[in-house]
Amino acid sequence: MTKKRKQFQISLYIIIPFISSGVALLWVLLTDRVITSMRSSYESPWTFFGWEVAVFVMTYLLSLLVTWLMLEPVSKFIKQAESMPVYPRTPSEKEDPKPLDNIAHYSKVFEQVASILSKVEARELFPGMIGQSMVMRGIFTQILKVARTDSTVLISGESGTGKELVAASLYEHSFRRGKPFIKLNCVAIPEGLLESELFGHEKGAFTGATAQKIGKFELADGGTIFLDEIGDMPLATQAKLLRVLQEKEFERVGGSQTIRVDVRFIAATNKNLIEMVKQGTFREDLYYRLNVFAVSLPALRERKEDIPLLAAHFLERMAGGQVKLTAEALQVLTAYAWPGNVRELQNTLERAAVLTDSGAIEPQLLALQISSDVPPQVLQNQDSALARSIDERLDEVERGLIIEALSRSGGVQVKAAEILGINQRSLWHRIKKLGIDVDSLKHQQKM
Repeated sequence: MTKKRKQFQISLYIIIPFISSGVALLWVLLTDRVITSMRSSYESPWTFFGWEVAVFVMTYLLSLLVTWLMLEPVSKFIKQAESMPVYPRTPSEKEDPKPLDNIAHYSKVFEQVASILSKVEARELFPGMIGQSMVMRGIFTQILKVARTDSTVLISGESGTGKELVAASLYEHSFRRGKPFIKLNCVAIPEGLLESELFGHEKGAFTGATAQKIGKFELADGGTIFLDEIGDMPLATQAKLLRVLQEKEFERVGGSQTIRVDVRFIAATNKNLIEMVKQGTFREDLYYRLNVFAVSLPALRERKEDIPLLAAHFLERMAGGQVKLTAEALQVLTAYAWPGNVRELQNTLERAAVLTDSGAIEPQLLALQISSDVPPQVLQNQDSALARSIDERLDEVERGLIIEALSRSGGVQVKAAEILGINQRSLWHRIKKLGIDVDSLKHQQKM
């Protein structure tokens, strides 16, 4: 058997300063010898000048060699990354491909590659959750951080934002995967039966209890329980739930035997629990027990860049790719505020897919409510949009997204770039290309 050779790794932070210092020390020693030789042989002053020139040239060439050795792999990576079809390029970048300098160029490419990798990671790790916007990638990061712990998670967000999908993702990425995952919608169970559903009951505990029933907590023992719409839970039941959260024990309705369980809690609500605590309709101690790790889901209107992805996903699932969305219809969908969020978008597309005869969803097939709530200038441009190229139509959609982000950020481009999930330099190029007046937006915010 051949012995494995030991490999030693030296950090570039050590080797590059070491080479530079070694070269400098070498020149100092050689210069000292040259000066001593000149003094003893009375050489011409031009001899020392020639030595200085030689030192400069040799140092420059050596530095150039070291720089080339270090940056050559990086340059190859940059060229390969930019040659890939998936690498994003804006029209302005195609017209003027030269960056200001190498460092800015490298930084821009690394940012784009990191963004692409994070999108790929999101698709691989969260196939059931559609979204590549910056805010959604932040949600995915939160899920991965807390999933492999037993911390209680409180998911908040408007109806239709995907709270149940987040709960399922937390379970799928947890150490309790493969063990029970019990779901209970608190608002769907009548108040008189909710305790029985949660804790179970003994035979004869109340009228109609003809047999013993195992509750959701017992069924979830060793696994995870998801309590949806917990803001609608009655105060009396909240007090009993608090005990389970604290002590991990309870009694069945009508029973006296204490039952201990090992359960991971996930709760969700579309209500403002803090306001409910102030109003006395939700227990403060229970709120703080639930709010160990909070995940706040954004409304669809706060991540409109995900609408094309969501629409394509729903149409593929509904019609197997047989129905497509026209650019004009996509423009209408993007301009709409979506109070019902993703669920409303899904229902709207399903209805339009059923109504279309041509396999293409036009704006007139969308729900009347959506068309009436879209800004008039969007609908007025539909006829003229047919004569425009696809680049012009996409520019219109892009302009709307950028203006909305700038409005939300008060005209601050750094914040707007974060909302859109792109870097500031790319946003600056897009603003310049589309002719967006940022100063007027700032002025409108101040009025």
